[in-house]
Amino acid sequence: MSTPRSLSRTDPRSLPHTLSRVVIENIRPQVDAGQRPAKAIVGDGQSVEADIFSDGHDVIRCEVRYRHELSTKWSSELMSPLGNDRWRATIPIESLGGHHFMIRACVDRFATWRRDVDKRLESHQDVSEEYVVGAQLLHDVGRRAKSKERRWISDLVDQLTSHSTTLDDAVGVLVAENTGSHTLREAMSSARLSHLTGLSDPELCVTSETYCVTAEPALARFGAWYEMFPRSTAPAPLRHGTFADVVARLDYVSSMGFDVLYLPPIHPIGRSGRKGRNGSTTCDEGDPGSPWAIGSLEGGHTAVHPDLGTLEDFDVLVAEANSRGLAIALDLAFQTSPDHPWVTDHPEWFYRLPNGSIRYAENPPKRYEDIYPLRFDGTEWRFLWQALLDVVEFWISHGVTTFRVDNPHTKPFAFWEWLIASVKAECPQAIFLSEAFTRPRVMEELAKIGFSQSYTYFSWRSTKWEIEEYMTELTRTEKSDYFRPNFWPNTPDILTAELQQGGQAAFLSRLVLAATLSSNYGIYGPAYELQEHLPRTIDSEEYLLSEKYELRSWNLQDSRSLAPFVGEVNAIRRAHPALHYNHTLRFHPIDNDQLIAYSKDLPTSEGRDVILVVVNLDHSFAQSGWLNLDLAALGLDPLAPYELHDLLTDAHYTWSGPRNFVKLDPQSVPCHVFSVAPSGGGADGA
Repeated sequence: MSTPRSLSRTDPRSLPHTLSRVVIENIRPQVDAGQRPAKAIVGDGQSVEADIFSDGHDVIRCEVRYRHELSTKWSSELMSPLGNDRWRATIPIESLGGHHFMIRACVDRFATWRRDVDKRLESHQDVSEEYVVGAQLLHDVGRRAKSKERRWISDLVDQLTSHSTTLDDAVGVLVAENTGSHTLREAMSSARLSHLTGLSDPELCVTSETYCVTAEPALARFGAWYEMFPRSTAPAPLRHGTFADVVARLDYVSSMGFDVLYLPPIHPIGRSGRKGRNGSTTCDEGDPGSPWAIGSLEGGHTAVHPDLGTLEDFDVLVAEANSRGLAIALDLAFQTSPDHPWVTDHPEWFYRLPNGSIRYAENPPKRYEDIYPLRFDGTEWRFLWQALLDVVEFWISHGVTTFRVDNPHTKPFAFWEWLIASVKAECPQAIFLSEAFTRPRVMEELAKIGFSQSYTYFSWRSTKWEIEEYMTELTRTEKSDYFRPNFWPNTPDILTAELQQGGQAAFLSRLVLAATLSSNYGIYGPAYELQEHLPRTIDSEEYLLSEKYELRSWNLQDSRSLAPFVGEVNAIRRAHPALHYNHTLRFHPIDNDQLIAYSKDLPTSEGRDVILVVVNLDHSFAQSGWLNLDLAALGLDPLAPYELHDLLTDAHYTWSGPRNFVKLDPQSVPCHVFSVAPSGGGADGA
């Protein structure tokens, strides 16, 4: 008989160090192979999935182990099979900050034995040898169980090996679901998963790498944003608005159901290079300039424009907004005017040209003579970075924890990763919205390094195939683990051709699309609800008489205002939890490319909340078509009628089967937002 040869440790033919037979692959959520955290929300369960399998036909037992970053204690949840070797568990997310998780799995010999014995018993086969095998398996695992379970399992083994125990009694004990006050299946699984150690154990658990999710407040997942220039809130035309005027406007914003009031920069505005009306390089007396040209003799990023009021007035605004359920979001525009105190105090923080002058901000061929960009990689970059962190912490000390960040893609990724992590270490409830209309990979990287939400390309996605393709990318790929979209149909910089030319129907349909496709959305008002649609020039997305460069007076009582409609849409969003999430978005076929149909659904304590939206994308003509619903996916009986309540018009319908006819006229309401329920079950949802 030949003797096995001796193999060195470095020989590729060496024996493996472990005997594990289990494979764990394709774990989600994970970002960049676990190098960056995925995103989670406090109060939501976090789903963890993986492909887990082994050779042969043995039963696999697997669990997710998890802990908060500040805890040393691991908890666990058993995973359930989804089919095709895919497994899932949901772990609780109960506090802000980082949560670590890993997956452990092993072949469960006892469960495999039990399954096979059950089959043999069903076939009336002899199992006299099997009970001895089962008792031995029980004994082996009992040695590694916790002390209480070890004693109990030891007693069972003694009972099984007793001369007075019959075969039927022994098999009955081993296959029973419950033995005394214990569940044998659970006890054995727990012992295997938690206490299998040592290289000699053939059932050694496989443990995955450790991954992380960062938990943020619910406002990061679901919220409606309203952008408003404080200086244009005065009741009298041509008077500069104040923080007190903004307080007087809060009830208006709150009545429309918004969650966040976003204010463009509120700081002193420079005079050097100040832009005039419509962005002209010629500035007339009284032109207020762009709020993004930050800094003057009155101060910089931690000062407020004197015409708006004082810091104490701002504190009152924050408190009044919070009392109405509104969060105040401030703009972080890390740039300066030529008059900013930093220009004199820290000239090394700016780009110098060979002639000694400071370079203006540029996006060739555009030039911004009223703005200096900061130099994030200069010789004194550490002091600059710290100063910018101090700015954020200053406003947090004044009650602001939500920030819209201007053009973050023009600053280093490393800066944002450091700043956001530094802020959240002390203020984990902080939310950062990235305003970066740039290349997809850059937008994705900003989301990966910590931005809570991101502006998107939604403004320019208008056809059916564009919307369906884009939403599939955002909700059905790994991007959904870290990229939270925030849909804006307009901004002070973006007046799309669709809004310029589509009339009221365009404003109605784009609002419904933004508010129901994405759980986060926003509008720039009052321009939106008053249907401001005139561009500065043909083929321009800039507004005529842009509020960026002049004071505007808005007639909020205008009979054409869409404010009631906006309030209605936001009330629907709040009342229906299905619209608070994006992961259940499902498109349904409809045989007209001018009509788009999609649904969201969510189990609730009161039943299943199902929302079905149909939108006419043609802003000029009525469109009709046959809609095919996936009724099973919506939890509806394909053979039973079901009720639809149009939450926009209060109309009620009864449909049967998957195929039904719809028609929408842009001259009335170009959208259906249906609540759907089984017939007789009530279609109003939550």
